[in-house]
Amino acid sequence: MSRRFPNIALQRGYSVLTAEQARQIATEWLKAGRLENAVALGLPEIDDRYHIWRVPLLNKATGELIGEVAIDAFNSLILENRSTRFDVLEMRLLGRTDERSKVNQEPKRYVLSSLRNIVALGDCEEVLQELPAQSVDLVFTSPPYYNARPEYGEFVSYEDYLEKMRRIIRQVHRVLNEGRFFVINVAPVLIRRPNRQSQSKRLALPFDLHRIFVEEGYDFIDDIIWVKPEGAGWAIGRGRRFAADRIPLQYKPVPVTEYILVYRKQTEKLIDWNIRTYPNQEAVQQSKILDDYDRTNVWYIQPAYHPEHPAVFPLELAEKVIRYYSFKGDVVLDPFAGVGTTGKAAWKLGRRFVLIEKEPRYVDIIRREIVSWMGKKAMDVLYLNCDPPTLDQGLLFERGGEYGSES
Repeated sequence: MSRRFPNIALQRGYSVLTAEQARQIATEWLKAGRLENAVALGLPEIDDRYHIWRVPLLNKATGELIGEVAIDAFNSLILENRSTRFDVLEMRLLGRTDERSKVNQEPKRYVLSSLRNIVALGDCEEVLQELPAQSVDLVFTSPPYYNARPEYGEFVSYEDYLEKMRRIIRQVHRVLNEGRFFVINVAPVLIRRPNRQSQSKRLALPFDLHRIFVEEGYDFIDDIIWVKPEGAGWAIGRGRRFAADRIPLQYKPVPVTEYILVYRKQTEKLIDWNIRTYPNQEAVQQSKILDDYDRTNVWYIQPAYHPEHPAVFPLELAEKVIRYYSFKGDVVLDPFAGVGTTGKAAWKLGRRFVLIEKEPRYVDIIRREIVSWMGKKAMDVLYLNCDPPTLDQGLLFERGGEYGSES
């Protein structure tokens, strides 16, 4: 972001050059929705990473921020998919967050999910549409990082990647139960330089995703820092030039941390409501953390390795998140399941799981390994768009798996 609007606009060849022009365009857009008398405009800002003007939308009566309109800086068109919808603005003017706040009125008690354990092959944006509303109690995932590795290079642009993530986060909001948590493991992404004449780029993915979460109806709860051993980040080569000659301006610290960002689906009800009205109070008591726990937001966890997947997170990390943010018997969703680490941790801790993965080779790994941690009960899992495992896919099938569920 920058406030040197005219200079940036001229340098980039924008057609919208000034904040006043952005205001005029936003005003005409509000008139189209017949909201110009109820909505005021905040200070327009250029977001020159994506070549758009962002104009805050305020409740005229209270001054409260209720949305945003995004304008393509090149052609002056409203970007509808990045702007707050008229119906959402109307709901917020009426004192409700949006149409999803109707969920806060009913039910008066928390509703337990009837979902069974699921392994699904397919794009999570599509598979999530098949799940019932409010059927998931916790989401824990680590999304594919934009172009971080060759196998992730499926998006035309970073903006396309973020829009894909927005649609998925929106779909998850529908299936997530009232007041429950979406926990995401994410870190900045380093885009390597294509040649010696170019420079590398580091994309602030956690902060871009934060904006999307807030805009899509989640409250920010916590930022947990996952710290890896000091030598873990040297593989990317960052910081080696400075280490060699120690000349200022070249300093780049080696990253050994990732974020665990915690969001709660927006609701007027306090977390205490989720605990008090939970139908299975015995499960609540059984889910208490009786042993030691993490007292700060800094977690020291060894990274994990899988010979067939380039970016798995540790089982210990998934276990911590599931223990802290769910009850026994809850449904835990991972829309980017990879090799199924979240499902393995959920089963071990007496929870149910929904694993969605679009890559057939990773689903094959889940199908191959699931019998080692579920035993015969792996045959009771619902397999969507893929075949269930067979007896010869797990040598541990007969002895009941590596460990059984705590339920």
